[in-house]
Amino acid sequence: MKVVFIAAGIGARLANITKGLPKPLVDINGKSLIERQISLLKKNGINDILVITGPYNEKFTIPEIDYLNDPKYTEHDQVGSLMVAGTKIQGDVLILFADILFDTAILKQVLASSGDIVIAVDLSWKEYYKKRKDNSSTEADKVAIKNDKIVRIYKDEKKLDEDYTSIGEFLGIMKLTKTGSKILIEKFEELEKHHNGSFHDAASFKKAKIIDLLQELIQSNIDITPSIIQGKWCEIDTPNDLVLAKQLFK
Repeated sequence: MKVVFIAAGIGARLANITKGLPKPLVDINGKSLIERQISLLKKNGINDILVITGPYNEKFTIPEIDYLNDPKYTEHDQVGSLMVAGTKIQGDVLILFADILFDTAILKQVLASSGDIVIAVDLSWKEYYKKRKDNSSTEADKVAIKNDKIVRIYKDEKKLDEDYTSIGEFLGIMKLTKTGSKILIEKFEELEKHHNGSFHDAASFKKAKIIDLLQELIQSNIDITPSIIQGKWCEIDTPNDLVLAKQLFK
């Protein structure tokens, strides 16, 4: 299995802490955020790892890792950065946001999940947002589930117009089979050629996030399988998130 980290973001809300350092390289109790995740992957036998970098790409010096720089990281969002590695997205692929931390239990649950396109979903997400004092739950990437099937992926709650049985949060972990990789790339190429105007929660396709692309797949009648996780994880966007991460992953 290949792992692709999306690590091309600016990390504006941590700018006073990172000071010219990519957010995935911020220190978490003596080890960088992304080094912790790479170590976890390697302990579980996953060694084919690619990191898509953005600003300060020269700061990434972790050995035995492949890197691709996204020179246009200011011109697009997550989907555009991911597709810098488009030719690498073949076969079994694990796509990870580089600003999250998660434990072995979550990794194993996702890897064991069946489905061509699987995303990790936390149904207990609202409890953690009570601690995220400088990060509102309105910013969460939400997943609406009905009868164990994802019916919508969204950020803007006004767009939730379907019946559902539960709402979870997308962690930023997606697993693709060979078929799933093919579906994802083909859909991107189709949209790149033909889509105009706004794109789900994004102002345009060029500014699309991963959740926008996933929602497009759902509306194209392509199943996205939820892996309902149990375990430790966190996202690091703000100074308070960083404090919480250091507490959670001592």
